[in-house]
Formats: sequence, C-alpha cells, structure tokens
Amino acid sequence: MPLQHFLAHILNQLLAGPVTTLLNWIGRPPLNPAVPINGTFTMELIAVLLLLVFFVIVRLTLHVEKPGIAQQFAEMIEEFVTNQTEPIIGHKYRVYLPFITSVLLFILANNLLGLLPDVDTPTSSPVVPLGMALLTFAYYHWQGLKENKFGYVKQFLGPLWWIAPLMLPIELISHLARILSLTIRLFANMFASDLLILIFFALFPIALPVIFIGLHLGVSLIQAYVFMLLASIYIGQAIAHEH
Repeated sequence: MPLQHFLAHILNQLLAGPVTTLLNWIGRPPLNPAVPINGTFTMELIAVLLLLVFFVIVRLTLHVEKPGIAQQFAEMIEEFVTNQTEPIIGHKYRVYLPFITSVLLFILANNLLGLLPDVDTPTSSPVVPLGMALLTFAYYHWQGLKENKFGYVKQFLGPLWWIAPLMLPIELISHLARILSLTIRLFANMFASDLLILIFFALFPIALPVIFIGLHLGVSLIQAYVFMLLASIYIGQAIAHEH
C-alpha cells in the first residue's frame, strides 16, 4: 500500500467518526463516511506537523550568542523572505511577514513531500492550491480593508464616478482571476512534475529518473517562491494608500 494511503487508513481508523460528524455539520458530507480522510489531506497534515516540530525546535533552542542549526536556518528563511517582501510591501512588511512566510513554507513542504516514494505531491491535487489561493485572496482583501477602510473599496470603482459601473465588474473579474491564476500555476507545474517522474520511472527505473527528481526539487522551490512573491504583490497593492 502506498505510504500516503497507509497513513490515511490509520487516520480514518482513529478519526473517521468525528470527521464525518464535522463534515455533516457544515453541510459537506463525505462520499464514504467510513473513509472521510484521503491521502492528500493526510500529507497536508504531515506537512503542518513537520513545520510545527521545526518551529518548536527553533523556539526551544533560541540562543543569542550561540545559535543552533535550526535557529540559523530559521534566520536564513526570515532574511530571505524579508529581502523579497520589503521592497514590494514597504516599511509595514513585518506585519505581514508571518502570513507570507507560512505560505512559503507550507507550499514548499507539500511540494517536497512528493519526493518520497509512493507519495503523490499534495499540491498536484487542485484542491490544495485552490485552498491556498482562496486563503491568500481573503487575506489581502481583509488587510486592504483594515488599512484603507472605504478607500480600499474605491479602487474597484475607478478614478471617476461616472465610469464606476464599467470599472466595478472589470476589477471584480480581475481579482477573481487571481484565484484561478494562483491555483492553476501551482497545480499544473506540480502535476506535470509528478507525471514526468512516474513515466520515466516506469520506462527507465534505474538512473534517468534521478534527473527528474532533481527537476521536481527545482520546480518545488520555484513554485513556492512564485506563490509567495505574488501573495506579497497582492498585499502590497491592497494596503497602498494611493487608491
């Protein structure tokens, strides 16, 4: 049995009842009440647990004079995200740093899980990129409203009142298209990477697939970075005061 399905089976044995009850309560009953947790969601949980373990290790080993390996790695991540987001968002970038860093690490962790044997990359399932896209969409709009109040809404109406009926649907479609763009870009690239590895492992099971494993690693890094960068751009545009 593939690893992700084996782990999903264990979770279903332990939690099928409560999860089915919860899904029924929110009006989304599972197709099979005995198996409400699939392999993709299981790997997402593993990604979250791995990140939590990393954060806990960093917190427990914090040291000003002699930082450990985990702390040094965390500081490298913080410095990298800062260097990428500060020029885009501006001096208030630190307010949004936790969200942007979490997006980067969560997507990267899910992408890299696809390197494990018998594991489909969670982000090669469209549900995962869609969930991250919707979360990003909701977050940057919320931050725009917090920062600019009604001034944020005015950006959807255009500079002149008499063109508002034309500008409003255009702006709405443009923002909704961001959800589609974020979802398809991440999903399509990770799905294609998984497919290439699968095909070449079937044809050449010894040496050549190693090249495509390296390619998967590169795609994983790039796609996590692109998603983070786009999230930063959207946040920066939402909180700007020239609306």
